[in-house]
Amino acid sequence: MATLDITNIEDIKLLVNTFYEKVQNDNLIGPIFNEKMIGRWPEHLEKMYRFWQTLLLEEHTYSGSPFPPHKHLPVNQTHFDRWMEIFTETVDSLFVGKLAEEAKLRAANMAYMFNYKIEYFRNPGNQ
Repeated sequence: MATLDITNIEDIKLLVNTFYEKVQNDNLIGPIFNEKMIGRWPEHLEKMYRFWQTLLLEEHTYSGSPFPPHKHLPVNQTHFDRWMEIFTETVDSLFVGKLAEEAKLRAANMAYMFNYKIEYFRNPGNQ
């Protein structure tokens, strides 16, 4: 059982690597990620290290817009629910504490916003 919180870049790397290993092997969301990331997993993981390092450790190593690469993915609420389920399980299996809770909250907010924006771009006439 996890007893320590997220405290440094090594913790971020452990979280990101463990999470995306599960994602790659997931029956629902794995194929979507694997198709998009062919030959680019190392680059994506590096970007995710910087993203979470910036959000959780306030060490500003990430710059960019996380949403645009996701805009045209063939996903819906079911996919975001699964992504969140895997993320929560991963955090809870590795860490406990304030930043672990912050990571789950940030992920949930991001999943909600990404799904909302994807639906908006997919169906602009329904607004």
